[in-house]
Amino acid sequence: MLEAVREAQISRRGVLSGAAGLAVAGLLSACGTRGVGSGARPEAAVDRSANEALVRWANWTLYLDLDDSGRKYPTLEAFSEQSGIKAKYSEDIDSNDSYYGKVQAQLAAGQDIGADIITPSDWMSERLIRQGYVQKLDHANMPNVAKNLLPKLLDVRWDPGRYRSVTWQTGFTGLAWNKKAFPEGLRNVEDLWNPKLKGRVTVLDEMRDTMPMLLLDQGVDIAGDWGENEYGNALDVLKRNIQNGQIRQVKGNSYKEDFIGGDVIAGMVYSGDITQMNMENDDQWEFVLPERKGLIWSDNLMVPIGSPHKSNAEKLINYYYEPEVAAEVAAYVNYVCPVLGADAAMKDIDPELVDDPLIFPTDEYLSQSTTEREMTVTEETQFQNLFQEVIGS
Repeated sequence: MLEAVREAQISRRGVLSGAAGLAVAGLLSACGTRGVGSGARPEAAVDRSANEALVRWANWTLYLDLDDSGRKYPTLEAFSEQSGIKAKYSEDIDSNDSYYGKVQAQLAAGQDIGADIITPSDWMSERLIRQGYVQKLDHANMPNVAKNLLPKLLDVRWDPGRYRSVTWQTGFTGLAWNKKAFPEGLRNVEDLWNPKLKGRVTVLDEMRDTMPMLLLDQGVDIAGDWGENEYGNALDVLKRNIQNGQIRQVKGNSYKEDFIGGDVIAGMVYSGDITQMNMENDDQWEFVLPERKGLIWSDNLMVPIGSPHKSNAEKLINYYYEPEVAAEVAAYVNYVCPVLGADAAMKDIDPELVDDPLIFPTDEYLSQSTTEREMTVTEETQFQNLFQEVIGS
C-alpha cells in the first residue's frame, strides 16, 4: 500500500440526517480533548468477558460476508463456534455523524451503548480518541494484528501504535454511472454537470467525501494548503447544481437503491458498493477514480469506553486478521483488504479477485487517490455548517 493509505482522513460514509444530524452539527465546536462539555473523561467499564461470553458489533450495511439466505454471516458464525463467544451483529451505522449523535451522551457518561465494537471512519475515530470515548486495546490479545496488518497502516498520526483502533476495511470514493443509460461515461466530477444527466445525479451527504471531490475537480491539492476561498468556490458549484436541479439528491448509503431503481444514472459513490451492485444486477455500472484523483479512506474497529466485553472484542478483532478469514470478507464486501496474506488466500476463494484493484490495488491505482489534510476543530465546525446549509439538512 502507498503512504496515502496510512494517513487517510476521509470517511467512507457519513450523513448528517434529520434531527440527529442537526444536533451533531451543534456539537462539533465542542470536539476538544475532553469531549463534549467540561466534565472529566469517562472511565473504562469493568471487563466482564471472563463471565459473559458475548460480543456485540455495530457496523455499516453490506460490510460483512452474508450467505445466500441473507440471514447468516458465515465468518461470524465460525468465530462463535470456535471461541464459544456469542456474537450479536447489527447494521446500526448509516453514517458517522448520525451514529455519533445517537451515542455521544452515553459515551461521555461512560455508559454501555449496546456495542462492544464500533466501526467509525478515520476522522471520527480520531475524534473519539481525542475525547476519550474508546478503550485502550491489549495487543497481547491480538497477535494477528501485529503480524498481519499492512505495514503502512500500523502507525497513523491520530493513533500511533494502534492502541485504540484497528483497520477494518479501506476503500475509495469515486464516480459511477449506468453504462447503458450513459455510454459516454465520466472522467471527472465536472462531467456530472452534463445536461444529459439533469435530475439523475446523486452526490454524497458527507462533507468529507463530496467537498474534497469538488475541490480536486477544481485543481486544489486537498492534502496541501487550502482554506475558505477554495472551499467557498467548491461549495458554490454544489449549491448551483442543487438549485438548478442537476443533482437529484444528496444521500448516504441509500443511494444504491436509486441506482438500482433507475432514478439515478450517475454520481459520487463508494467503490465496494458499486462492485456489490454489479454482482447482483448484471454488471450495469462502471466505477472510476477521476483523472483529477479520487479519495481513499479507512474504517476502524474500536471498543467503546462503556463496553463490558473488551477481551471478547479483542478476540474477534484478532480472528478477522487471519488471512483466510479476511479473504472471505473481502470477497463479499469488495473493499481494500488491510490484511497481509489475504491475497494469497483469495486464490482458493475467487482467483479473479486477486487482480481486482478495488480489493488489492497496485501502486499505480493507488496513485490516482489522495487524502484531505487535517482540519482544525474550528474549520470542521465552520465548513460542516456551511455544507449543511447548502444541502438542506
